[in-house]
Amino acid sequence: MISKQRLIKLTQDLIRINSENPPGDESRIAGFVKSHLKKSGLKPKIYEFKEKRLNVLAFLEGRINKTLLVSPHLDTVPAAKGAKHNPFAAKIEKGRIYGRGSTDCKCNLAISLEAIRSICEEKIKPQYNILFVASADEETGSKYGLIPLLEKGIIKADYALVLDSDEFNIVIAQKGLMHFKVKVFGKAAHGAYPERGINAIELSSRIICALKEHRFNYKAHPLLKHPTVNIGKISGGEKVNIVADYCEFEVDLRYLPGMDKNKIIAAVKKIIRTYAKKFKIEFNDIQKPYLIDRNHLLIHSLLEAAGEVKVKPKVKGSEGATVITFFQERDIPAISFGCGSSGCAHTNDEYVKIDNLYRGAKILEGFLKKNFAK
Repeated sequence: MISKQRLIKLTQDLIRINSENPPGDESRIAGFVKSHLKKSGLKPKIYEFKEKRLNVLAFLEGRINKTLLVSPHLDTVPAAKGAKHNPFAAKIEKGRIYGRGSTDCKCNLAISLEAIRSICEEKIKPQYNILFVASADEETGSKYGLIPLLEKGIIKADYALVLDSDEFNIVIAQKGLMHFKVKVFGKAAHGAYPERGINAIELSSRIICALKEHRFNYKAHPLLKHPTVNIGKISGGEKVNIVADYCEFEVDLRYLPGMDKNKIIAAVKKIIRTYAKKFKIEFNDIQKPYLIDRNHLLIHSLLEAAGEVKVKPKVKGSEGATVITFFQERDIPAISFGCGSSGCAHTNDEYVKIDNLYRGAKILEGFLKKNFAK
């Protein structure tokens, strides 16, 4: 049975452990999680792909040979300096627990640990194997967490439930992303004679406007907004009285399921060539869009478990990238779920509602007891 008081204390204990990323150090919180899992009777293992970047794995055997991955993350973004509440005090105020990571995603780490402990205490053997993975480095790309765990074959699962969502939302679709840097080259000249040079900053400004105004071909998706282009960083030039012979800017492009990434890249290059004769484009990250069938049994079972606690989750899409996309190349159906408080992630005074915590743990416990693996 889920213990509300134990869950509250567990959440506070987790918030009080600093696991900011950057700089990136999950060693203390990983040790805490490992100890907690041992108290539940499990035999957790630690996987480390860089010093102090620890992942915690535990396995609970089920009745049938199917495995469900349950995965929250251990790290948080850095604490805010302008917060009203001490980010590591885990103070309770008006039914909320305040602190860095309270919503993203130590609340979800807490409900998973409590749900698993409850199942172990009741000596219930779930229908399917549960592979619990508390991962490192989610906030900066998962290169020391889920990615190597999957690439090295340490994680093998038939289904995946990523615990990193708010208000019991079930995320079943998300946009793809492209992060790339454009370097534009011009010709230097005296600032008093701009006609003698080629201004790379001016060329870049025209390219940026064209990228923002470009209308990509796409089919509208009921759960996602249109494709977007954001210019996140720009720099160039040497001095105010010199025609800039160099400029670079970085682009965040989000695209929908069904769009062809190669056609997007071709369109971007065509736009740049229209304005610049000399340029270089460097892609830093490309992630595919993700989509799972709305009628998948994984989703149906989670909705059913929520209904038993009188909660009606929204089935949604994500405009931002989440780790569910990492599972599609391995043909592992994945969804995201969680009990965080809407609009609180990464804010100065981040909090989680205690009511959300308790209901989230009960939903997760009910879900873990179900048989959806067919």
